[in-house]
Amino acid sequence: MKEDSLKRYFNRELSWLFFNTRVLAEAKNTQVPLMERLRFLSISASNLDEFYMVRVAGLRTQILAGLNAESLDGYLPQRQLQKITKRAGKIIRAQGECWKDLRQALEDEGVKVQTISSLSNEDRARLDLIYQDTILPLLSPLAVDPAHPFPFIPNLGFGMAFSLKRSGENEVMNALIPVPVHVPRFIALHETKKTASYVMIEDVLDTYAPSLFPEAEILECGEFRVTRDSDIAVDEEAEDLVRHFEFLMKKRRRGRAIRLEVHADMPNSLKDFLVESFECWDEAVIETGSIVGMVDLNQLISSKNPSLLFPPFQARFPERIREFDGDCLAAIAAKDILVHHPYEEFDVVVQFLEQAAADPNVVAIKQTLYRTSEDSPIVRALIAAAERGKTVTALVELKARFDEESNMRWARDLERAGAHVVYGFIDYKTHAKVSLVIRKEGQSYRNYTHLGTGNYHALNAKIYTDLALFTADQAMGRDVGKLFNYVTSYSRPSGLEKLSIAPIGLREKLVALIDDEINTVRNGGQGAIWAKMNALVDIDMIEKLYDASQAGVQIDLVVRGICCLRPGVPGMSDNIRVKSIVGRFLEHSRIMCFGGGKALPNKDAKIYFSSADWMPRNLNRRIETLIPVEAPTVRDQVMNQIMIANLNDDVNSWELQATGKYIRTEATRKKPFSAHGYFMSNPSLSGRGKALKFAAPQELDLPTNRRQQKARISTVDLVANDTEKKAV
Repeated sequence: MKEDSLKRYFNRELSWLFFNTRVLAEAKNTQVPLMERLRFLSISASNLDEFYMVRVAGLRTQILAGLNAESLDGYLPQRQLQKITKRAGKIIRAQGECWKDLRQALEDEGVKVQTISSLSNEDRARLDLIYQDTILPLLSPLAVDPAHPFPFIPNLGFGMAFSLKRSGENEVMNALIPVPVHVPRFIALHETKKTASYVMIEDVLDTYAPSLFPEAEILECGEFRVTRDSDIAVDEEAEDLVRHFEFLMKKRRRGRAIRLEVHADMPNSLKDFLVESFECWDEAVIETGSIVGMVDLNQLISSKNPSLLFPPFQARFPERIREFDGDCLAAIAAKDILVHHPYEEFDVVVQFLEQAAADPNVVAIKQTLYRTSEDSPIVRALIAAAERGKTVTALVELKARFDEESNMRWARDLERAGAHVVYGFIDYKTHAKVSLVIRKEGQSYRNYTHLGTGNYHALNAKIYTDLALFTADQAMGRDVGKLFNYVTSYSRPSGLEKLSIAPIGLREKLVALIDDEINTVRNGGQGAIWAKMNALVDIDMIEKLYDASQAGVQIDLVVRGICCLRPGVPGMSDNIRVKSIVGRFLEHSRIMCFGGGKALPNKDAKIYFSSADWMPRNLNRRIETLIPVEAPTVRDQVMNQIMIANLNDDVNSWELQATGKYIRTEATRKKPFSAHGYFMSNPSLSGRGKALKFAAPQELDLPTNRRQQKARISTVDLVANDTEKKAV
């Protein structure tokens, strides 16, 4: 391990686990409504599932292949797995403690998760009926012996394992009851507006198992859950990409078992049987004294009692478009509009495309599709446009992890409607979020462009914070046209006027912007950088930020998740501050502001937003966009509204320390400031319309040095202990 690497960078995998611990902290936060705390607990479990399916699976693959590539902080794969196991174990134990507290709090509110033995006679009779009518018909008890091989259990499959002794025989036999996906984990015995009673499916199966194995004595039992390797490797020589992905989807369902979860009470004999059957001798076997598969707790979340949920929030539709009688294209032609999701409706994006599909003067629509919803209004609009005879080009990304199957289905629907469907590069993902509408106006054509940081996904747009710019800037439209041509025909774009594109120039543009700030300071001016992103992993970008810090550039970063940069180290990063915001909404937008010789904010700053995080995969192996913000109102919105609100937030924020600790920010004002609360209450600048008032967050004093803010350590253990601190 390189000592210098240990001092300069945090480990990527451990940084992600610390992010998930901040998510779990919201489940323990008593200021959050009870059902929402339950949701955060479920999300933390879901996050951990995906972490094992992808990241841990990747490390295991490296070890099996004999690869000894070091992480950026100098650890070999085996050592990373050891540290992951230790940290993940702490998270799992904390999840169990959290569920114990939440279960009691739910019971105090009339929502009970009961054991079978505690049921009244009336509830037991009701359970008998539910079991006979809706559970038993779906069950398939499976003996495991030479004539009955161990069955396939899919990824995240849950079930019960049993050891049995049949009448008149001494030999012990093993058996399984896999729980079908259509059987709920929590069986509702009764639900009213304010009360509810549930029993868990594992308790139900334990109780009714004797009737499923009537000629055997049940000796032991226990629940289990398996996680499989869900990463896929694309064959660049594949002749038919769609058929190749169909094959890969089938292969992924049978991926190598990478994690086996069992209840701590499961006897060793049953546990050994499962380990051998899943062939996971060297994989993670996780024993928990709480619920196996805690992600299923989301089934308990109910909207029947609104007092246990976040107060209702109604997203706004941009008033500026209403002032044009709902004509999106006319409003965009008059002035750029920046839509801030989820505070403003995703319907405006849908309406933009629906109007383009119906407009007889629109001749062509070009659209990227990375992730979209099952019943996608975006795809429906594109299909309608193609059926009306417009030229529709859909750039569908098949490699969008866990959305491959739905994207293939949409691709077929679009092709049947007459759209040109392109799947992009085999070795690059198309991650840019771009839509281009070409309209005939008089004797010429005019471009209307939508560029965003988020996916064209109506459901995600309700919980992800993202930016979406609508512009009729013709230079921007020409650049977007070149981006589409690049992906559809391998025509490398030249002469881009405003847009920067990865992997052919976005990184270089960011480096040049940081260098400008460094040179400004060296020439006696002020240097300042504000940047907001989801992850900061790329070593070259981290080193460039270190260079800027050492030159005297003041840098404030808002990094929601993984951050491998070590802030606040004297002589290396003492001018860099890093915070993470975790709250009601998932921070997803990427924003960069460069002072240009003055402290931020200022009217001459260079402002951008992007589809790309600062990670090697985004900057080197994906089609991404970096979009300059030029319209005065939109500039004010991004810098003076969005970024200042994020930097001022002291309700949902955590400060990253040089030691690797994340410390919850303590409110220093009489009235704590929540960025999420602010945006829910105030219309955005570019979409507010003439009649609406605007409350500027710059009225709050932004500290010139946020390190001077006092902070307190949360009662939740989000920090590395003394042993781990040396290794993070």
